[in-house]
Amino acid sequence: MDEWVYFAAFIMGFFGGTHCVGMCGGIVGALSFGLAEEKRDDWWASFPYILVYNLGRMSSYALAGAIVGGISLLALDLTSIDQLKQGLKLLAGGFMLVLGLYLGGWWHGLLRVEQMGQGLWKHLQPIGQRFMPVRTLRQALILGMVWGWLPCGLVYSALILALTATSIEQGALIMLSFGLGTLPTVMAMGLLASLFTSIVRQPWVRKLSGAMVFLFGLYMLWQVYSGEGWLG
Repeated sequence: MDEWVYFAAFIMGFFGGTHCVGMCGGIVGALSFGLAEEKRDDWWASFPYILVYNLGRMSSYALAGAIVGGISLLALDLTSIDQLKQGLKLLAGGFMLVLGLYLGGWWHGLLRVEQMGQGLWKHLQPIGQRFMPVRTLRQALILGMVWGWLPCGLVYSALILALTATSIEQGALIMLSFGLGTLPTVMAMGLLASLFTSIVRQPWVRKLSGAMVFLFGLYMLWQVYSGEGWLG
């Protein structure tokens, strides 16, 4: 597997971060609101809580990637079919195209994929609510770990990419790269909520993000078609 897959995951998270405003903005806002007033009004004092929250969220992404990578490894060991590997690569590139259309507001079919996780979320949401309002770093960490499983088309698209991994470790690293890509957006939401949210919700920002993800998806598909070795 070459390093392009990690870069692809990072790009997906970075430009897909505009989607996080709608999905995670309320959660991050609730976390900030639960802090003591002197910490809530001081972005530097609230920084450790927002950071720990995101570390918890990213750890859940890595765990999900490890699980998906393990499933992929088992399937490839059982089949050893090159066509399956190519099919997974094409599926990942195709999801990048769909994600780009979704982020740009041109097609919302990915919402149906998000609905697939609602059953699991019904069981996890009450667990997260037990740790709100957030008063300690431990609460922020656990809340982030729980909310890492929030049904999200962006995360599911990244998991499709992790499905192309050939080991548990690679699956985890792909999702960790994705999480790092989302980190600037989610951190900014927690520290500069009103200013950042007003910028990211501008239609041109979402369309630009969607276009970038879409173009990168085309590039990934071209690599598969041309046999340039994406993912080995």
